[in-house]
Amino acid sequence: MSTTTHDAVLYTGKTRTTGGRDGHAQSSDGRLDIRLDPPGSNRAGTNPEQLFAAGWSACFIGAMHIAAGKANVKLPAETAVDAEVDLCNVDGAYFLQARLHVSLPGIARDTARAIVDAAHQTCPYSKATRGNIDVVLSIA
Repeated sequence: MSTTTHDAVLYTGKTRTTGGRDGHAQSSDGRLDIRLDPPGSNRAGTNPEQLFAAGWSACFIGAMHIAAGKANVKLPAETAVDAEVDLCNVDGAYFLQARLHVSLPGIARDTARAIVDAAHQTCPYSKATRGNIDVVLSIA
C-alpha cells in the first residue's frame, strides 16, 4: 500500500536486520551497524525500544524547532527530550506505550506547552503512533 508519490519522499532509511531481538542491524549505507539484544539483558547491544525512543525524540526536537519558528521563539541549545518507550505484555498481547519528557529551559511554561502541542501534531513519529499507543507528554 502506497500513501505517497515518489516525488513526496524526502528520505528512505534502509536497514537489514537478522536474528530479531537477539541479532544484528545494519543500514544500507553502513552508517548504522549495531548488535541487538533483548531488553533488560546485560549484553552490549541495544534494542528496538531504545532505537524507537532515540528516533522519536530526535524527530520531536525537529518538530519543536519548526513550531517555535512559527511562534518567533528561539529554542535554547539545551532543549532536550527524554523519551521512554515501554514494551508491555498483558495476557500474551504485546504493545507499546510512551512518555516524552520535554525540557525547554528559559521558555515560559505556556509557550513551551504550545510548542510541544504543535510539535506533537506535526512530528511524523507522533502521527504514526497517534491512536495506536498511549503517549504522555510532559514539560520539565
